Amino acid sequence: MRRAVGREPRRLARWWRRRSLRTRLTVIAATAIAVSVFVAFQVASELLDWELQDAAEDQLRADSRVLASTAERSGVAQVPLPPYPGSGHLVRVILPDGSTRTPAGQPALPPVSGPAAQVARGTSTDLMESTDSDDDGYLIIHTLRAGDGAVQVARGTDDSPINRFGLGMLLIGLLCVAGGALVGRAVARTGLAPIDRLTAAAVRVAHTRDLDADIPDEGGGEIRRLIQSINEMLAALRDSRRAQRLLAEDAAHELKTPLTSLRLNVELLIRLDRRGTLDSALLAESRTRLLDDLGAQVAELSTLAAELTDLARGDVSDESTEVLDLADVVVAAATRARSRVPDIEIALDVTPVEVSGRPAALQRAVLNLIDNAGKWSPADQPVQVRLRAEGASAVLEVDDAGPGIDAVDVPRVFDRFYRADSARALPGSGLGLSIVQRVVDAHGGRVAVARSARGGALLRVILPATAPPARVTRPTAGEDTVVR
Repeated sequence: MRRAVGREPRRLARWWRRRSLRTRLTVIAATAIAVSVFVAFQVASELLDWELQDAAEDQLRADSRVLASTAERSGVAQVPLPPYPGSGHLVRVILPDGSTRTPAGQPALPPVSGPAAQVARGTSTDLMESTDSDDDGYLIIHTLRAGDGAVQVARGTDDSPINRFGLGMLLIGLLCVAGGALVGRAVARTGLAPIDRLTAAAVRVAHTRDLDADIPDEGGGEIRRLIQSINEMLAALRDSRRAQRLLAEDAAHELKTPLTSLRLNVELLIRLDRRGTLDSALLAESRTRLLDDLGAQVAELSTLAAELTDLARGDVSDESTEVLDLADVVVAAATRARSRVPDIEIALDVTPVEVSGRPAALQRAVLNLIDNAGKWSPADQPVQVRLRAEGASAVLEVDDAGPGIDAVDVPRVFDRFYRADSARALPGSGLGLSIVQRVVDAHGGRVAVARSARGGALLRVILPATAPPARVTRPTAGEDTVVR
């Protein structure tokens, strides 16, 4: 039984959640009006009852005074009591011995109460009391001291005026509830019209995939803010689609050259092999050079595919953000750079600085900076990597002793696939620095390009630090590594 009782509220809640917003507003409006009418009826009924009772009591006091003055002149035993006319108030005289006199033909009154008897004995002079009557309503009896006894005047009251008033209020309430439901429905329809148009526009965008169709700004307050938010979302989706299209176009363009070269070399090998002239047509030196070219092209394609994957993912990553020591990230990136290019020489000068970020993403960004500097540094000049704390920021600098970056190329050095004319002959996809900027932006930092003191390029990354750095002594990461 308890389960059945417990299921009813949940069932009602599910029913209510399945109703439309118009239906909810209509029900709420009708319920609010019904409650208001009920409360108004209760208050008005009480006020009307008090008013009728006060008027009846005032009338009884006036009638009692008239009868009491007559009884004082003629005595309570001889006061004339005309026969009861069949309607109107009821009277009774209480004699000193406790007996009573009533007009002929008058309905019987309730027995004299104890307090009324005390008025007759002179203990008090005035008493107003009420008792239930046989009919609907009640009987009000006023007892007043007169001579050596007392007189009583009674008046019956009924609930018919209040009942008639309640019936009228019920009819008015029903009309108000019906009218309120209609008004609530109309208000809901009018108020939700902008949302209906907004829904239709959103459905149209979903069906047509036309992100260029902004939703007209109408209404005010919450509706306007909702429309503006959706338009901002559509603008963000347009930018995302445009970025995806550009990425696909740029990727197709960049993949075309290495794929064409790779295809031509493979087709050449296949034709020579089918003719049986592979060994005679290609000398050992030429064959070695061709195979080296094939390996370099495959490596270039692998690097380009990896960088395209990193760039396409953008800020989306399963890696969680944590507080980490950026010096550890820099040392790990330098170690990876040495394993990838054994000839590269890296000089580290790093100070422990804690930042909040994603370790793998930050390591990839530092690795790209070191790889980029390694392409330009002469064989006898190391890539210098410095990390220090400046105020509430961690500053990472990577510089080389190469020719530097021309002023005309500086504004576009972080663009995707952009490669300066002087870098066309070097390996690379033009995505490394773009990935660096994307990672740095995602961590709330900034990256800039300058000229180093050795004449080469100086790339500076500034990230917000989480706490003032503690200067500690760390083991060296290699002969060309200095960590403070």
